Amino acid sequence: MPFENIPNSSGLHGCSEHSQTPINLPTPRRENSMDDASAARPKRRVATTLAHAGRDPTAYHGFINPPVVHASTVLFPDVQATRTRTQKYTYGINGTPTTDALASIMNELEGAEHTALVSSGLAACTIAFASALKAGDRALVTDNVYMPTRRFSNGFLSRFGVEIVYFDPLDHAAYETELEKGAAAVFLEAPGSLTFEMCDIPYLAARAKAAGAVTMMDNTWATPLFFRPLEHGVDLSIHAATKYLSGHSDLLFGTISGRGEAIANVRNTVQEFGENVGPDDVYSVMRGIRTLQPRMAQFQHNTRKVAEWLSADARVGKVLYPALPGAPGHALWKRDFEGATSLFAVTFKGRTEAEIMKMVDSLTLFGIGASWGGFESLATMPVVNATRSATRWPDDEPLVRINIGLEDPADLIADLDQAMAHL
Repeated sequence: MPFENIPNSSGLHGCSEHSQTPINLPTPRRENSMDDASAARPKRRVATTLAHAGRDPTAYHGFINPPVVHASTVLFPDVQATRTRTQKYTYGINGTPTTDALASIMNELEGAEHTALVSSGLAACTIAFASALKAGDRALVTDNVYMPTRRFSNGFLSRFGVEIVYFDPLDHAAYETELEKGAAAVFLEAPGSLTFEMCDIPYLAARAKAAGAVTMMDNTWATPLFFRPLEHGVDLSIHAATKYLSGHSDLLFGTISGRGEAIANVRNTVQEFGENVGPDDVYSVMRGIRTLQPRMAQFQHNTRKVAEWLSADARVGKVLYPALPGAPGHALWKRDFEGATSLFAVTFKGRTEAEIMKMVDSLTLFGIGASWGGFESLATMPVVNATRSATRWPDDEPLVRINIGLEDPADLIADLDQAMAHL
C-alpha cells in the first residue's frame, strides 16, 4: 500500500514544504554568551538552526567551528573568585565552550532551557530517572520500553526502594488507574521498542502532569526534526545521540533536554553522579547534527521504498512502521509526527524461527547488529515477549527488526528478495 502522508526528501520538515514556517518553539532561557547575543533574533527554520546554532566565529578568531576544549583545571584570577564562583567556567566537568555549543544547538531544536550531555543513550534514561525519583516513589514505565532501560528499572531503581509499574501504553483506563495510586514519574517511548506501537503522547503526558508526575520520553526514533516532546507536554526529552544525531556509528552519547524544575534536577544529578563527556565526542555529535536534515530526508526516502516493497510481498505478514497506512498507530503518527525514520519491524507468514534466521543470515548488505540510526543497514531478530510483563505481543510470526541505511534502496530490496528466496 503506498504511503499517503510521508513527505519526500524535498518535503521533509524544514525543507521546501515547510520552509516558509519557522520552528514554533518557545524562546529558551539562554545560558551562555553565545545565546545571549542571539536571544532577540527571529525564530529560525530547522535547516538554518542546524547550520548556525552553537557557532560564534567572532568569539574564536573567525574560525567556523567552536574549539574542542580538552580541560579539567580552570584557573581563577584570585582566591576570592574561587569562593564566589562567579566566573562562567570553573572546572571541566561543569562545562566548557565545546559542551556549551552542543547544548545550545539542542536547546534550540528542542525548545529547551537546558540540555544535559551524558555518556550514552542509556545514561540519559537512567539519569533522567534518578533526577525525578527517591526511595518510596512509584514510577510508571511503558511496557514496550528499550530493554536496557527496563533492566535499570528492575535492578537499580528497585534495589533503592522505587516501585516500578509497567503499563500498556494503549490501555488508557489502566494507565489512569495506576496514576490514581500515585506516581512520581512516567517514562514513555514512541514508537515502542521492537514492535513500534504508537501511543497518544499528548494524552499520556497531560494525565501525568495532572497527577503531579514528571514525564520523560525516549525520543531517539523521531529526533527533534520529526517530533518535539516538550511541545506535547513532556517534561524531559531524551535522545541516544549515538544514533541519528551523531549518525556515523562511531561513538556513544546521550542528551536530556527540558525546562523548569525537571531539567534543573537533571542538571544537579549529572553533577552529583560525576557524569562527563569527552570533548572529541561532543565535537563529533555537533558535526553529525550539521547534516542531520539531509540524512533524515534520505533515510525517510529509502525506508519508504523498502517498506512499500515489503508490504506488497505475499511472504510478509505485517510491516510495523507507523508511517505506513494500515500499520498500527498510523493515525496517531500522522496527527503528531512530521516524518518517519529508518527503523521498523516486519513479520513473515507461516514460517518458523529457524527459517527466518536462515533468511537473515543470507543478507549481504544488512549487517546483523543491535544499534541503528547510522549510515548502514542492519537486521536483528529480537525476542519480544521475554522483556514484557504488562502486555504480550500476540503475533506468533517471527519478527525481524530492520534499520535502513544510506545505501541505494533498490540494492537493499534486491538483497531482501534474494534472502527471502530461502523461504
